[in-house]
Amino acid sequence: MKPARQRCDHQRAPETEDAGPGPRRAVENVIRTALELLGEKGLDALSTRAVADRLGVRMNTVLWHVKTKARMLELMADAVVGEASLDGLPADRNEGVRELARRYRRALLAHRDGAVLVVGTFAAEPHTLGFADALLTALLDSGLDDRDAAWTTWTIIYLALGLTQEEQAAPQRPPNDSLVHAISRTAYPALHRVLHHLDTRSFDERFEFGLSAIIARAGDSTP
Repeated sequence: MKPARQRCDHQRAPETEDAGPGPRRAVENVIRTALELLGEKGLDALSTRAVADRLGVRMNTVLWHVKTKARMLELMADAVVGEASLDGLPADRNEGVRELARRYRRALLAHRDGAVLVVGTFAAEPHTLGFADALLTALLDSGLDDRDAAWTTWTIIYLALGLTQEEQAAPQRPPNDSLVHAISRTAYPALHRVLHHLDTRSFDERFEFGLSAIIARAGDSTP
């Protein structure tokens, strides 16, 4: 009789000593370790093998818990968003929207490449859905109709992700005067006029400006 054919490493159940105290806690341990490595090495250097090495287990053990690198990144993104607390919001709905947006941005900034991580995933996971639901609730309670509340939620999240992605990339860029040299008064008069604003790195102020513009626009559409 032929021996039973063994499954590939990534399909085989992890060894007992590698499996950890339970499936849920094991996954949480993988994600926590992955976020630690993200902070040390950045997103480009992150891999399931690096996570396995840090945990001192075989790579198939990590894959048993998170299935794929893409799935690991989704769970990491959801964990990052989960750091934006939904508790203790201001009673005023507009201020609640502002505070949620600020907490979301702070959660992204708390992790190296946090914005790039979240942008690159589509995590339909509890923390991500919970944050979106809280933001939507505040906007609906402020009087927006369903469509405007949904689209305003998108716009706020896009603002936070885009600006935070730029901010987190900024320290990696050397000083660059190419924009100053490229914009002449005669060829691009409007750009030249506002050039000193375009080169600013006042990310907090730009975020608050954008947030105010979005909320004001949403208020204009409220019956």
